[in-house]
Amino acid sequence: MPGALLIPLIVGAFIFLLGIVFIIWGKKEEENYYDSLTTRFDLREFFSRWPPRPEPGALKTGGWIAIIVGIVTAGVGYLLWWLNK
Repeated sequence: MPGALLIPLIVGAFIFLLGIVFIIWGKKEEENYYDSLTTRFDLREFFSRWPPRPEPGALKTGGWIAIIVGIVTAGVGYLLWWLNK
């Protein structure tokens, strides 16, 4: 039974790491989008950064949410494991 109580801790750590990956992926996606000058038909979009792209921001926001959920899940898993030692 004590091994089963470690499952929330492991899942929380996995979600936390997934959140970090999403944040890095969002930053790279945003960087690649604004650094590609050769595919631009209109350089005004590059200089003004308008219209904004929602995908990189959504990845970063989802990453932060995943980090928070991962910390809470890992904390609950650790608490359950610690109480049933």
